[in-house]
Formats: sequence, structure tokens, C-alpha cells
Amino acid sequence: MIADLLDSVANRAMLVALTCNASCALVGCYLVLRRVSLMGDALSHAVLPGLVIAFVISGSTGPGAMLVGALAAGVATTFLTQTVQRFGRLAPDASLGVVYTTLFAVGVLLVKRFVSEIHFDIACVYEGSLLQVALDTFEFAGAEVPRAMISSGLVLLIVLGCLSLFWKELKISSFDATLADTLGLAPGWMHYLLMLLVSLATVTSFEAIGSILVVAMLIAPAAAAQLLVNRLGPMLLVSVVLSSAATVLGYQAAVYWNVSPGGAIAVAAGLVYVLAAVFSPTEGFLARLLNNARLALRVRREDVLAYLYRQDEAASDAFSRLADVLSAADGGQMARVAVSQLRRESLVQITADRVRLTPEGRSAAAELVRAHRLWESYLVDRVGIQTDHVHDAAHVMEHVLDAGMREQIAKQLGVETDPHGKEIP
Repeated sequence: MIADLLDSVANRAMLVALTCNASCALVGCYLVLRRVSLMGDALSHAVLPGLVIAFVISGSTGPGAMLVGALAAGVATTFLTQTVQRFGRLAPDASLGVVYTTLFAVGVLLVKRFVSEIHFDIACVYEGSLLQVALDTFEFAGAEVPRAMISSGLVLLIVLGCLSLFWKELKISSFDATLADTLGLAPGWMHYLLMLLVSLATVTSFEAIGSILVVAMLIAPAAAAQLLVNRLGPMLLVSVVLSSAATVLGYQAAVYWNVSPGGAIAVAAGLVYVLAAVFSPTEGFLARLLNNARLALRVRREDVLAYLYRQDEAASDAFSRLADVLSAADGGQMARVAVSQLRRESLVQITADRVRLTPEGRSAAAELVRAHRLWESYLVDRVGIQTDHVHDAAHVMEHVLDAGMREQIAKQLGVETDPHGKEIP
């Protein structure tokens, strides 16, 4: 069965990409949580001089030498970034930008100087060569196994092992480095460990999807997962699932349109993030739009109730003109929807173009007006604001104060009227 699966070049290519991208997604979650997403981009560029130096010293482009070079470059990038930040008094992003652009430029110069006449294709570093990787195989148990599967699979196991072994340390230091330091969890060493893992994941992806495109796989699945879940464990799992989906969809699109597989996979990862950003049930654009609409509708409903209560105070059991009621709720379609809802809930009574509160509506409106007048009293009595400057602030807070907060303020103030002399319900 495995031999049949690996018999297809397309399947071998996707398996290599899946393992590479899974490693990137896992370490990318920690980059996103630590708000150092640029570090993934930096390391994907900064490891280039380490790769060249490793090749010059060893004379081999084998995975062992490349991984050692990448690790050395990753540690150097992290150390130099912190050094420049400390002694150069630069912001973290500025120091990172200085270091990684310099190291990448050094890497390009080293490529041109030492390996320009040897098969060390710099275009491969940018774009990757997924199909060529799938064709470079060896036979194992009757199956054609891509050589890149060895390094990418090994790195995936290393990443999983380190994340499992240092789960608590990485988790706490990612959310609160100060707490981690207080608990003796060595957040500095955890940072270096994470950078090593990022370097490993990056260099194993060079040949498959390229150093620039790997940045998308480091960040996009992790960022999308963060929008969908709010716990670290599920975030790691969802990021791997999303990276796998982007890999399969991107590769199929590349075959269909005859374009670069690495580029197509990166575009698919970007589309996955866009979908998550739009449709996430809690953090998505549509969810925020719906929540804002619900909030706006609630505010208009409460504005209608408060307006009718004040009109009722002025002339007991009187009807108000519908046009005036809508105007009190800022007019427009949202105000009409608010009045319609209040009518369906039997909080207001509408006769022709006249509106008044029902007993249930008056009770609900009294709580809003109570919150408004209590907050006005609080601002005048405890904050010292002039009486004619408190209405706008109280108008906002009447939609915020719950029953517990209202009673706490009333207990502190012990007043029965607001600063304007009106009775507090």
C-alpha cells in the first residue's frame, strides 16, 4: 500500500511538502503568539550564509551539513539581534531588520564568490524545486522514497519531541516571559530553542518550497489557527490541518495551471488565512460585523425606551410621535428595527404613528434611566465634574452598567435625585 502511494510523483511531492509545512506550522504558532512573526522571515533569509559556509567547509550539500549550517546561522541571528538591540538601543523589529538583511546579503555574496560554478542554485533557495525533490528517491521496502522525506520527517519528529518535552516552558514563556523567569523556566533558553527549531524547519523547506515562500507556511496557518481557536493545544493541531489543506489545494492548483508548486501552496496558505479572517466564528470579520450590528441595535432599543420614559415623566401615560422616537434613536433603518422588536416583545405600544411604553417597557426603561442618573451623580459627587458636562458620559454608561454596578453606585452615593434634581428611579 505504501509502495503504491509513493509510486506517483505527485504523491511523493505532496508528502514532502506536507512534512515540511507541518514543521513550519507548529513552530509558527509560537512565533505568532510571541508576536515575532518577522523572526520567521528573518531566519529564512539569515540561514543562507550558514548554508554556504557549511558547504564550503564540508564540500557537501547533504542534509547533515546543511542542518548544522542552518542551526549555526539561526543561533547567530538570534544572538546578534539581541546584541544590536541591547547595545544599539534599537527597537526589536529594527534590530532584527538590520541583522537579517545584512546576513542575507552576506549569504548572497558568499554564493557568488564560492559556489557560483557549482550546483548550488540560488533560484532554488527563492522558489524551491518540489518536483525535483520528488524525483530524487531511493528504494526502501519496494517503495520509491524521496530523500528529502528523511530530513523533513526527522525535523518534524524533532519539532514534535521538543514541543512535547518543553511544553510547559515554551507555553508559559510565550505568553508571559516575566512569569516564566520568576518560575525559573529559563525563557531566554526557550527563545534560543525556538529559534533553532525555526531554523531547522526553514532549511528543510528550502529545496521544497523555497526560503521566501516558506515564510507563508510559517505564519499563515498559525495566524489562521489563532483566529479559530483560543487554546495552544488546539491551535497547534488546527495549524497543521490548515497547512495540510493549503499544501494539497496549492499543489493541485499548480498542476492544473502549470505554475510553481511552492508559489501555489503559499498562495493557498494566504487564502486559508483570508477565509479564517472573514469567517472565524469569534474573531472573523463577519462575526465582528454581526456583533457590532447587535450592539448597535441594543443601544437603539435602549435609547427608545429611555426617551419614552422621559416623555412619560413629563406627561404621564402620554403617546409620543413615532418620528420623534425614531429621531431619538438616531433614525434610519436600525431605529425602525429597534422599535419593531420592542413592539413584538410588548415593551411598547404603537397606535397609528404614536408610541408609548407598556408596563413591562416602563420597568425596563426605568433601569436605564436609573443607570444614567446614578452615573451623573457619581461624576458630580465623586469626580468633581460640572453638572452641565456629565450628560454625554452618562448616556454612554447607561448602556454599560449592569444591575450589580448600579446598586453598588447607589449604595456609595445614597442619593435619591440626580444633579439636575430629577428623581432616580
